[in-house]
Parts: sequence; structure tokens; C-alpha cells
Amino acid sequence: MRPRIELLSNSIIERILDESFQLMSVHGIKVQSKHARELLGSSGAKVNETEEVVRIPEHMARRAIQSAPPSFYLYNREGEKTVTYGEDNIHFDPGSSGINILDPQTFEHRSSKSQDLIDLIKIVELTPEYDAQSTAVICGDVPKEIGDLYRLYLVLLYSKKPVVTGAFSTKTSPHMYEMLSIVAGNSTKLAQKPIAVFDVCPTPPLIWSEFGAQNLIELAEAQIPAQIVSMPLAGATAPVTLLGSLVQHAAETISGITIHQLARAGSPIVWGGAPAIFDMKYGTTPMGAIETAMLDAAYAQVGKYLNLPTHTYLGASDAKLVDAQAGIESGMGALVGALAGINMISGAGMLDFLACQSLEKIVLDAEVISMVRRMTAGIQQHTQTLGLEFFEDINFKGEFLTQKTTRQLYKKEQWLPSEVIDRGSIRDWHQGQRADAFSRAQDHVKSLLKEYERPSFPPEQIIQLQSYVETLARDAGMQNPIDQ
Repeated sequence: MRPRIELLSNSIIERILDESFQLMSVHGIKVQSKHARELLGSSGAKVNETEEVVRIPEHMARRAIQSAPPSFYLYNREGEKTVTYGEDNIHFDPGSSGINILDPQTFEHRSSKSQDLIDLIKIVELTPEYDAQSTAVICGDVPKEIGDLYRLYLVLLYSKKPVVTGAFSTKTSPHMYEMLSIVAGNSTKLAQKPIAVFDVCPTPPLIWSEFGAQNLIELAEAQIPAQIVSMPLAGATAPVTLLGSLVQHAAETISGITIHQLARAGSPIVWGGAPAIFDMKYGTTPMGAIETAMLDAAYAQVGKYLNLPTHTYLGASDAKLVDAQAGIESGMGALVGALAGINMISGAGMLDFLACQSLEKIVLDAEVISMVRRMTAGIQQHTQTLGLEFFEDINFKGEFLTQKTTRQLYKKEQWLPSEVIDRGSIRDWHQGQRADAFSRAQDHVKSLLKEYERPSFPPEQIIQLQSYVETLARDAGMQNPIDQ
């Protein structure tokens, strides 16, 4: 009796796919990578080299979809299956690539630094609601040319969990693959038990850049999971209608899958995205809008129809503080994504249109995730009858609390929140510190940071990883790169 949400009929999904195939075969996709154009052209696509436009026939695209695996796993550093991409499995990780951090004392958004990312990693490591880490913020104290690999480096130093990450350039992506191979043992072991998935983004509308397309090819060849993050902005860089944006999302994603599978058929890839509407009043990209959540649930339904693993960006807020708006948008988004059965839901902790991360919101969002998991578990039957046996010998008295069955089953029926959530009486609140949710989250963050102990990894592995990154960091002009 698991609850679920579906916004599209099968007939509408077929029309979305039909129009996306028409876009790819008639209008074409702009592919700025010569390597990718050669792959597509040699397989039967029509290539206009002058305009860098490739017209991909439907049969080629459908063959690529069929060759993509319907499911795969991410593993933790101990080699255990931690994340299952496929079917209706639901996982959560923090939002990625924030450029700011919310200062809990001044409530200002300041540029994020390496220590901020380390603190985020520690909090997520100790919070079981998060199945994976992310390279959550950009480190403003690290040279831009190595910013992406350095974020991954910090996650590999401080966490056992798998990671959702991404490269910023073709120069750094091979280094990131090598870092993961060091941790896994070698590239073969990494392919067998991947510990990371890489976001890869097309450029709306209908463009695969040199970097994006090449990234897909390299990930496929290395058999490292790729996660396509198509980002149509309804009304600005995509059609204003939700259905029109879904057509564009499908065309961008399927064309990416085609490039990826031509490079190496069977390599793992995810039907993901981060679409949004364009707010006509403010000219912004609201990730917390209900229409954005609807886009996410709908495109994921298309991906599931094609039997592909899914991903989305939900659980974030456009609020600037961890306030009531943040709670409304984050809670509704996470619930919609989970009811849609999306495999990986990114976005926890994020404010200000994905620009800012907050440690306090990370722990509050963990409570949201627990509530969402309870909801998706649905209503289950734990007793032989539905209710009759509870009334035996009750004699019209409300004394169910004394029943042995109550003591046995209440933990299966009820989610019990942490101290971050206040369910005490008003008298308890008056006698206590009269703390609000943000203050309680602050206390919880401090407690987790004190509790954290760095995982024990093989010393030779860490030495090799540090030596590798130190060389890259010094070449980029970074002083004392291995102080962590």
C-alpha cells in the first residue's frame, strides 16, 4: 500500500517521447564536441559540421536507451551496496555546488571555504538519513582550476559514503577519476564497485557543449556512472508550458544517453535533471516552486517509463534564511520527489536558488527525510485483524496504552523525531530555553561536529591520494594544500 504520485498518463508520455524524437531527428541537437559528432555520424546520424548540428534518428536513440542498464549500485568505502539506482528506491544527498554558506550567527551569506565543506561532510557522515555525500559547496579559498577535484578530495578524506559529484572541465575530470581509482584500488575495481556518480549538464536549449559531451564519453569509457542533469527553464530557455519543457528535457537527456552509450554500451547512466520555471514577476529560477516539483515528478515518470534510473533536485528552498518558507518548500519538494519514486533526490540544505548551503538546514532537512520515508513506507498490516483484536477486554475504556501490542508495535507505526523537532508541551517549552527550530538545529550541529571521528582508511591509500592532490594543488599555486 505504498503511496505514489503520477502526473502523466501513458499516452501523454508517448507523445512527449514522440515529439522529443522529432526534435532530435528533424530540428537536431547542437553537439560542439567533434569526438561526439564523429561517434554519432559513424552510427548513422546526419551531421552538419559547419553548424555543429546532429540529427539523431529515432532508432539510434531507442537503441541507446535499450543498452543503458535499468539499475546499478553505488558502494561505500567498505565495499557495501549503499545506494540503489533503479525502480522506486529512494535516496537523498545534500544539494551541490553552492557558492555561499549561511552564517548562523550573522545570518549573512558569505563565500564558502574548505572548512565549511569539511563541516558539511562531517554532519552528513553522521546523519543516517543521507545515503550519499555531495561536493556540496565550492571552496572559495581554492584555485578555480582545481576547485572540483579538491572538493572531491575532501569528501574522500572525511567520509565513507558514496558521493554525488561533477567535474568543471575536461582538464580536471581525468584527475578526479584517478583519485577515485586510488581509493577503489584501481580503475577496474572502481568500475566494478563505483563509489561516485558524476553530474553532466547539457546547455538549454538542445546543446551539448564540448565539455559536456566529452565528459559523457570519458565517463562511459571509464564505466563511472553518469547522471544527466538537464535544466530547461520554463518560459526562458525552454517552452513556457510544463509539457513543452518536458519535451525539451527528454530530447536533451536522450541525446546525451545516445552519445554516452555509443562510447560504451552498457555503462551506467541516470535520467536526471534540475529544471525550474522562470518566475515572470522576479526574473528568478525558483527551485522551491510547486511547478518545479511537478516538472521533476513528471520527467522522472518519463524516465521510469523507459526503465531508467532517476535523479532530481528537490528539497531545496529559495528562502534566504532557514525560516517558514524554507520549511514549506523543502518539505513539499522532498515529499513530491519521494512519492514519484525518484532514486536520488539532491537539494537538502540549500537556500537562495541553490546558491547557499546551511548546516542547520541540513539537519532540519534530515527530519523532513525521515518523515518522507515514513510516508512512503505506507500503511502496513501488523496484526492478524485490522483492529478487532485491540478491542478484546477493553470494556469501553481508553486504555490501549497498557496493551502489550502497543508497546511492541508503536516504533513500527510511529516515526520518532530527534530533539531538533519540538513535540513537548507548552509548559516544557516555557521551562526550557524557549528555543525555535533553528536554535535547536544549531545545537544539533555543534553536537555532531564534536561527536565526529574521522573514518579509518588504509594509510597507504591516504598517502597516495594526498601526494597526488598535493602535486596538482601546488601546480595551481595553492600553498599548504594538505593541511586538512
